[in-house]
Amino acid sequence: MSRRHLLVWIATFAAGGLAFLGMLIFAFGLIVEFVSKGDGASFEEGLSPNIQLGLAGLCMSAVMFILLFVLVALLLARQTRRRGSGYGDAYRLIENFRFGEAIPLLERSIHEGKETAEVLMLLTSAYAYSGQLAKAQATADRAVRLFPNDPASYITLANGYRLQAAYDEAAEALKHAAELEPDQPIIWAELGFVQRFAGCDDEALESFKKAAEHAMPAMYGVRVYYHLAAAYQAEGETRKAVKATAKMMSARDGLEAWKTGLRALEGTAYGQALRYEIAAIEQALADADAGNLG
Repeated sequence: MSRRHLLVWIATFAAGGLAFLGMLIFAFGLIVEFVSKGDGASFEEGLSPNIQLGLAGLCMSAVMFILLFVLVALLLARQTRRRGSGYGDAYRLIENFRFGEAIPLLERSIHEGKETAEVLMLLTSAYAYSGQLAKAQATADRAVRLFPNDPASYITLANGYRLQAAYDEAAEALKHAAELEPDQPIIWAELGFVQRFAGCDDEALESFKKAAEHAMPAMYGVRVYYHLAAAYQAEGETRKAVKATAKMMSARDGLEAWKTGLRALEGTAYGQALRYEIAAIEQALADADAGNLG
């Protein structure tokens, strides 16, 4: 995570925390005031100290909520400046598998001069999933030419190769991405996946081990730990296999994301390979639930 992203997260959590604290202070002031009245306390004209405290907390909460809205607005405006006016809508369309509708929005962003690695990554995916593989490859190649030091460019290139079942080429692209950002577990996980599909099981295992050195989203964890558990079991390392299986089970909800994405991969060799892998993971989860760890 970059320093800028870290500062944004800190600011967001700080504002949210202070807003919640303000509401607690407001509630505390009201409760103390009602308790005081219940005890028969007399009050002078004007606001009591308890009510003043509560209103101060309410004001602080309101200010923090306003700051949160301003922060979100600034982030959206910054995204529009960097990635073009159609980027956000295109991202949502791609999430809903409406690739054909996303393409003109992303092309518009490029025509507006917002040709970033992220925009080219989305456009590559949109072209590829809509069957325009030549355009997808050209866009991925352009991303690497324009941004040779950005790992996102090589991830874009790898995505294009992967959808064409060119797993060796995808692995080479992801190796470049890992060299540029070695502490990113998602890159190591993706590298391990394509290395497996390329038949390089030993290299894939090393990539999965590097991915497991860091926390990762559940959708990656469930696949990474499935392969690690299988490898450790084959090597007779029972303790490691059990630990990996437990982590696979804790990340099992992440499998739904891959199952949802299969719809966009219908008719591709990669989609078929991923479907078999998902079925194997589901069976491994069922076996683990039943206490049958092999």
